[in-house]
Amino acid sequence: MNNAAIDFHQKHETHKETIFKFLGLIFILVAYFGYVSWKFDAATGFGLALLTWSFFVLCTPVADGGFIIAFPIRLLFGIKMAATQAVVWFIAIGINIYMLSSSKDTYELTFLTKLLKHILTQAYPYWSILLISIIGTFLSIYFGDEMMDVASHKHRDKHHKHGFKYRIILVLGLGVLTIFTYYYLLSSLNISIPQ
Repeated sequence: MNNAAIDFHQKHETHKETIFKFLGLIFILVAYFGYVSWKFDAATGFGLALLTWSFFVLCTPVADGGFIIAFPIRLLFGIKMAATQAVVWFIAIGINIYMLSSSKDTYELTFLTKLLKHILTQAYPYWSILLISIIGTFLSIYFGDEMMDVASHKHRDKHHKHGFKYRIILVLGLGVLTIFTYYYLLSSLNISIPQ
């Protein structure tokens, strides 16, 4: 089958799955914003929600953080999610540059934002997390774009051809490296991991 892009329709198997993923991620982000706004205040909650979103964009090897922006842009303008993901990374970096220079104390309010601050401010060895994450993110978005171009999973030629390789890279390579790097980070912060 020719994998030329097809029109988006919620009845297509792959498109329905993509909608559910998007709605789930939006729900989590809004619920988290509500929680931190209730715990602190709305302005602080907004800052924490942005920083936490940027953590998932910059420090995890999946495209879920960027997907929140990339998916609607793909639907509205037809721009491939891989291109949007690069812009999302620059947005996340910009948010952190701004927050580190103007509101550094916000990072100290939650565990994830403390971890994010430490990763961003300690180049060696923690920027390796960023490198691992960017590789994993673009691999996952590569397959995410394909899901938008086909109506069902049986037509996902890229996934069928390269999906197993991707899972090996993701699980063995990126997964092990990410776990190792986070373990090293937590131990250097004197945070004990429950046995």
